Amino acid sequence: MASIELQQVSKIYQNNQYSVRDVNLKINDGEFVIFLGPSGCGKSTTLRMIAGLESITSGELRINGQNVNRVAPRDRNIAVVFQSYALYPHMTVAENMAFGLKMRGTPAAIIRQKVAETAAMLGLDQLLHRKPAALSGGQRQRVALGRAIVREPQAFLLDEPLSNLDAQLRAEMRTELIKLHRRLGKTMVYVTHDQVEAMTMGDRICIMRDGYLVQSGTPLEVYANPANTFVAQFLSSPPINLVSCIVRSRAGEIFLELDGGRLIRVSDYAQQHYRRHEGKPVTLGIRPEDFHARQHGAHWQPLPFNVTAVEALGRKISSPAPSTMSGLWCASTAIPCRRRGSGSPCIWIPIPCISSTAIPAMSCRVRRRRPLSINPGVRLCYVKSLCTWA
Repeated sequence: MASIELQQVSKIYQNNQYSVRDVNLKINDGEFVIFLGPSGCGKSTTLRMIAGLESITSGELRINGQNVNRVAPRDRNIAVVFQSYALYPHMTVAENMAFGLKMRGTPAAIIRQKVAETAAMLGLDQLLHRKPAALSGGQRQRVALGRAIVREPQAFLLDEPLSNLDAQLRAEMRTELIKLHRRLGKTMVYVTHDQVEAMTMGDRICIMRDGYLVQSGTPLEVYANPANTFVAQFLSSPPINLVSCIVRSRAGEIFLELDGGRLIRVSDYAQQHYRRHEGKPVTLGIRPEDFHARQHGAHWQPLPFNVTAVEALGRKISSPAPSTMSGLWCASTAIPCRRRGSGSPCIWIPIPCISSTAIPAMSCRVRRRRPLSINPGVRLCYVKSLCTWA
């Protein structure tokens, strides 16, 4: 295993163009770390610098405490799995997996043993005689992983390895990679733009934007306590609802004032914190899964909004919204609807809440057995929990 530490690491290309800016991060032995971000954010460049495929402009990279800025890639004992698989088309599965060991001069008997053991682990033992053209996308990806595993590296670097697979294969390979990490216990650094992969696979998520490391934490920490609105929006599908508000004081109590003058009372435990922000603008964030079908307490305040569109997604119904309170993203069958044969709205959204920095968006699902008909229009709703950013 290996610990990897980046200290003020930057990468600058021509014309003073920064790809990575002053990244500070420590990856512990055996940790599964996900670099997540949009295209061009610097996540793949960071991974390539760890591998030694890109030079470091400034800063220091340490592996197991040793400075490796000038150590060649082959001497870092790190395996890289690429998005394109990078398999030799004229070689069989067994030959592809053995290639790296042959280049290192490993004895043939040891190569055969390692290839056989790894193939059995990955379910490739019946495919060793095939060439890449005769394999499915998932099988090719397992061959690429197997070629890395047989080398017994101290860390694995995976650059969007599942992006070429269809949805079902991606789900299967996510599970396989999680099992593989638990079995090997090796350090893994994984690059992706897919938030589902990041949330389900990683011990820790590192979100990047414009070359900066914006936030690092466990999946639930980052999801529940996003550092800013970019993280909140990027790590959410359907996207989080963001609403501009102003902190107001009325009769000694603190409220959030929405467009149109509507007031939402801040929870008792957060009153003191928000008192010092009185008169300042803040952004209110509401996760789609925090919509509820009914009021569950007197402190759950009603919130009106206008449904502009509805997307039926099976167990979820999404209602995409503009940037104001005239619409909301909802991810539950509890959204804008009427019971068949009923003339009155049946949907509500709950609101208790604001914390000192951001309120954890507690997961909730509303299940209904009776069929619902969806009718866009004005509804009165309740929201369970909120996040705010000053």
